[in-house]
Amino acid sequence: MTPLREWFAGRSLRERRLLLVMVALAIVTLVWGAIIMPVRGGLSSSRARYTDAVVRLGEAQAGLVQVKAIQRRAGSPAAGALPDVVRAGAEAAGLTPSTLDPQDGDRVRVGIASARAGALTAWIAGLEASGVLAESVAIAGNGDGTVNARLTLARRGG
Repeated sequence: MTPLREWFAGRSLRERRLLLVMVALAIVTLVWGAIIMPVRGGLSSSRARYTDAVVRLGEAQAGLVQVKAIQRRAGSPAAGALPDVVRAGAEAAGLTPSTLDPQDGDRVRVGIASARAGALTAWIAGLEASGVLAESVAIAGNGDGTVNARLTLARRGG
């Protein structure tokens, strides 16, 4: 350190001032580049993530409100054996199930070979209004203006 002091003391007053200004600017630049910019970038990233989280929270809360509204409108769970309820509802809607297989956990798999799309969707909506939930629905066109469907239905709360 002593050789550096001797070197600095050997400079003229003007050179010493310029060297001090240069060192101060170098320190400011290093602080700016090594501390301020990364912190500012981190804060900016945090703000963006926070904004995104607030938007997702709002969407989730809106979805929850919709789900609760649907649950309030929904009827009580269907009474009777689930396969019987499904079969009776299908016959009332003018549909003929090609398969009706009871599953574990108060579920039933239903296959419908041919139906009008409007009648099928109305039947599914009617089931849900009466307490039978459609867990999965796969509908495909038959090519003749009708559709076939494979459904997995469960009792509400089951």
